[in-house]
Amino acid sequence: MSREAVIGLSLALAYLVFAAIFWAYPFFWLARLSVTQWRFFDEPVFTGGRNLLLTVQDPQFQQAMWNVLRFLAFYLPIAFGGALLVAFGLQHVGRGKTFVALCFLLSNVSSGVAVSLVFTKIFSSTGPLNAWLFGWIGVRVPWTTHPTLAMLAIALVVAWKFVGYYGLILYSGLLTIPREIYDAATLDHARPLTRLFRVTLPMINPQLMMVLVFAILVSFGLFTEPFLITGGGPADSTATPQMMIYETAFRRLQPSHAATMSILVSLASYLLVLAARRLFERKVVIA
Repeated sequence: MSREAVIGLSLALAYLVFAAIFWAYPFFWLARLSVTQWRFFDEPVFTGGRNLLLTVQDPQFQQAMWNVLRFLAFYLPIAFGGALLVAFGLQHVGRGKTFVALCFLLSNVSSGVAVSLVFTKIFSSTGPLNAWLFGWIGVRVPWTTHPTLAMLAIALVVAWKFVGYYGLILYSGLLTIPREIYDAATLDHARPLTRLFRVTLPMINPQLMMVLVFAILVSFGLFTEPFLITGGGPADSTATPQMMIYETAFRRLQPSHAATMSILVSLASYLLVLAARRLFERKVVIA
């Protein structure tokens, strides 16, 4: 083995050991747990595909997976629209652009618990948002007690947290578009919307796909906001797979069942990401 190979392996050894301890071992333990029956205090008993059958037939788990798609239906338009506004806005900021960009990241690094508690007060029936709506149009919106509006409220909170981060990703893509392309489009008398859909968005396809992948992963990993704001209600309309895994493992004391759920959730998120990339990812070449 060459000296360079030895040095490279030595540098990577720390990460390999870390991955083996904190990723590979938990993964194999999870796979083993999913085909056994265990309640924390006894020895695991092999049960084969029983946990898989129970999970697939569980109506609450099915509802939680359906809620992921409902959340994405609200979240994606809000997140992409807000992120594009942030990205285009940063293009027109002169002095203090770095400070403005860092301000957009404040929500992303804020505590999810603190953010959820604040928005719980904002969305309450007597909160400032409903007080403003009642004074303006004379109605109070049941943000957290109506099944559809509750999911919209969750999507708004999560979008508020991540839209600045997504906007910076899209802004980095805008910086890579050569100015000559816009000049050529202007010479061809392309209207602003034509330039947006025919030039800008296709040229930042890698950044758009990154945001889309992040949004899908966020939707499958959602826990704090629905747990604290709605508790999964009303009628399980905002229950998420992560909430189901937590409920099953630590309240029902069925960690084997929860392990199977986590594997199915991971597989579903991977397949959705793969499908999104196959449908929307395009190779961008700047000659």
